[in-house]
Amino acid sequence: MWLTGQDVAGNGSAGGSRQPDLATYRAAVADLVAQAGGRAQSWTARSAEQALLRRLPEPALASVLSATPAGLDATAERLLSEVRNYRPSARSSAATLAGLVRISLLAQIDALWWGDCPAYRTDADLRGAADLIDLDPLRRSGQLGFRYRRQAVTLLSRAARSAERRAWPDRTPRTAGLRLARTRPQAAALLNELAAEFARHVRAGTPPLWVTSLTRSVEHQRQLRALGYTALLPSSHCAGYAADIEVAWFRRFGAHWLLQRLLLERQEAGQINVIDEGQAWHICLGPAAGHRLSPVAAGRAGS
Repeated sequence: MWLTGQDVAGNGSAGGSRQPDLATYRAAVADLVAQAGGRAQSWTARSAEQALLRRLPEPALASVLSATPAGLDATAERLLSEVRNYRPSARSSAATLAGLVRISLLAQIDALWWGDCPAYRTDADLRGAADLIDLDPLRRSGQLGFRYRRQAVTLLSRAARSAERRAWPDRTPRTAGLRLARTRPQAAALLNELAAEFARHVRAGTPPLWVTSLTRSVEHQRQLRALGYTALLPSSHCAGYAADIEVAWFRRFGAHWLLQRLLLERQEAGQINVIDEGQAWHICLGPAAGHRLSPVAAGRAGS
């Protein structure tokens, strides 16, 4: 097969012997956001900034932030900058400042794991990266158990996509699709495992796992930020270790709770970091996960 356990072994920043307690960190993040309580919808930049300045030095949070490559001070300043520059957007997965704080803080676990990994600066870098694999040939040969769609790039394909959405509005998730269908082998292996596990537990007629985003260049990430998306930098997407998985669309099949549970179980096992971003959930592969991934067996082809 095209992947082996040895091939997918990770080598990220979390390989050290002493690592922060991520469960405690996630609980502290949840507590920080919960403190906003009924004020979450009206959190101002000033009140959010004050909350961060007060809470970030606490050991439960500082232990992770200090262990990121940027360190506590630089990471805290970047978080404060995100808060000060926050602008609500229909495209953003952070509908409120409290949501932005939660997403940004949980993304620091990704930075802890992969912050030292060089990012793909441009789309050309991403296309030419020898450590990434192309998913399209694997999909055609039936080696992927999950689905994705490519972005419509021509006028004709955009018109066809628009007509499809008008005729069958819920046939597929509402997502632009992948700009480049490339990722690291270990990320593809994990997604295949998740897809197989999901398929085993859902009722007949439920579509396969759907991936809405994979590896992105820093160039693309900046473009998304300019368009109003919550596209943080640095990002594990730009290192090839992240994916976004459609969740909301599976409500119509009664399968969204199962999918969420499967993702959270893998987080509890230390395999991934999970961030609930509403329609899609962001996942980041943990460095230790690669050592236990099985070879990828031929599965149902995506479409």
